Order: sequence, then structure tokens, then C-alpha cells
Amino acid sequence: MSAPVVNTVEDSGSGEQPSRGGWWRGRGELGLCVFLFALGVLVITDALSLPTDFAQRGPLGPKAVPVVVGTLLLLVSGLLARDVLRGGRGEAEGGEDVDLSTPTDGRTVLLLSAAFLVNAALIDFVGFPLSSALMFWGAAYALGSRNTVRDPLIAAVLSVVTWVVFNELLGVSLPGGPLMEVL
Repeated sequence: MSAPVVNTVEDSGSGEQPSRGGWWRGRGELGLCVFLFALGVLVITDALSLPTDFAQRGPLGPKAVPVVVGTLLLLVSGLLARDVLRGGRGEAEGGEDVDLSTPTDGRTVLLLSAAFLVNAALIDFVGFPLSSALMFWGAAYALGSRNTVRDPLIAAVLSVVTWVVFNELLGVSLPGGPLMEVL
């Protein structure tokens, strides 16, 4: 006995347009490949333009690590593109306690973005401790914390400790702003 043959090819002779997305449907990861490739090229070209005369110590100069990182970015982008074109797909997000069918909370994303942009705009004027405290507080507010005493206090302590660690212990100069004389 033989099994009946079932035709699985759909006949779209009605002149309908192909589904939206066409060839790109299921190949969205190629966008990531393009991004990784561009980033790799940027890192390598920037590394090759580094002056080496003042920082050369031994056989490896300041170009070595960025060139290796850029080369690895190019390699990963090529391997990922090959995998996607051969039909490979990334595993869908499992989400531990997240309902993936719900839409993105645009309000939270906008509030977090605003907190970050305010930090970037104010850091040169008011200094790192104040602008970062505003950012930390804004992020806590955006994520749902509404404690008006604890949140700003934690934000201030976190930003000052971060500034002290970077500025004093690590030697990375961050703008202190008006709090420079106080600390």
C-alpha cells in the first residue's frame, strides 16, 4: 500500500502580492550581521589610526587589542550571516516570568531614555554626582519605585560613591561640578 500524495505547494495564481517582508521574513538577524560588520570595520579603522610613538611599550602597542576585537567582530558577523542564510535561527526568548505576548511598555522606555538623556545633558554643567543621582532616581521612578525619601538618598549615595571610586581610586577624572569643593 502506498500513502496518498498530498500537494503542499500553494498555488497563488490569483495574482496576490507576496507576504509582507518577503525574502527578509525570518532573516532579520542579518541586520545584526550588518551592524557587527560595520562595528568591526569601525574598530579596526580607528585602531589603525592610533598613534603608536608615545604609547609603544614592548612588542605590542595600543593597536593590538582593538585590531583583535575588530577582527573577531568581523569573524562573528560572517559566521552569523552564514548560519542565517543556511536557515539557522536564534532561539526565541523564553522569558522567565515575562509574558512575551504583551506589548512593550512605551512609558517606561521613554522615562528611562529621558533619565539617561538628562544625565548626558547635565553632566558637564552640574557634574557627575548630581547628574548621575538624577539619572539613578529617574530610572528607579521609571521602573516603578515611588519612595520619595529612600530613592533619592540611594541615588545620591550611589553616584557619589561611584564618583569617588573612579576619580580618587582609579584616577579616571569625572566632572565634579559644584560639589567639587564639598567633597
